Amino acid sequence: MPLVCLTDFQAHAREHLSKSTWDFIEGGADDCCTRDENMAAFKKIRLRPRYLKDVSKVDMRTTIQGAEISAPICIAPTGFHRLAWPDGEMSTARAAQAASICYITSTYASCSLEDIVAAAPRGLRWFQLYVHPNRQINKQLIQKVESLGFKALVITVDVPKVGNRRHNITNQVNLMKNLWLKDLGSPETIDALTEVVAAVKGKVEVYLDGGIRTGNDVLKALALGAKCVFVGRPILWGLACKGEHGVKEVLDILKNEFHTSMTLTGCRSVAEINQNLIQFSRL
Repeated sequence: MPLVCLTDFQAHAREHLSKSTWDFIEGGADDCCTRDENMAAFKKIRLRPRYLKDVSKVDMRTTIQGAEISAPICIAPTGFHRLAWPDGEMSTARAAQAASICYITSTYASCSLEDIVAAAPRGLRWFQLYVHPNRQINKQLIQKVESLGFKALVITVDVPKVGNRRHNITNQVNLMKNLWLKDLGSPETIDALTEVVAAVKGKVEVYLDGGIRTGNDVLKALALGAKCVFVGRPILWGLACKGEHGVKEVLDILKNEFHTSMTLTGCRSVAEINQNLIQFSRL
């Protein structure tokens, strides 16, 4: 049976992974309210359709930090991809390169940085950094990723204390103490997006991660001011199902859904997406 949406990949991945691995990937901190609210927040938003516009050509391309990507849908940093697939981050990097999007490699990747780069030498890659108390270690790591062609640092600043991941404690999983997965720290939902966009006043690009499950979600985030969204868990679902090809399929589904959303709202380019497309549910 074909997998036609991201929740199909989620269900399929759950069947193929051990309980401890599934809990490790899927679980959030404490009672997982932030993880769940991230998704629920998108459902409160409605899109306004636009009719009688020429949408025979719809261009999803955009740029982040000056680099062109095929769509504003990129891969967030998550650790230990080899839990989901033997080639781990190498498969993820290859899929990102094929899709012409950015992949942020985690500090806690389960493949060496050299192998990840060799797997996708032409890919747009950024690096997620946990700041170590030893500044010399930070310096050495930053110099290494720069020499390997990583184009930007994504610095994690919201984990002064590691969240209480109950499933990992129950399953006695402790690969390391502060794995960055979706929604580990403070809430990062679309609810805060407009405040962040207003605060930065156009001085920096704003990206959103957390809760993206459909192409509609992508358009909603962009309409509220995000330049691009980054996807975490669904990438691991695709990886667990079919490796590189599963990641590609997940990205293709999001791209196709986003293309449909742009078409139905009359947006011929990403630049035409704006807040006028948004209405909030009264429920």
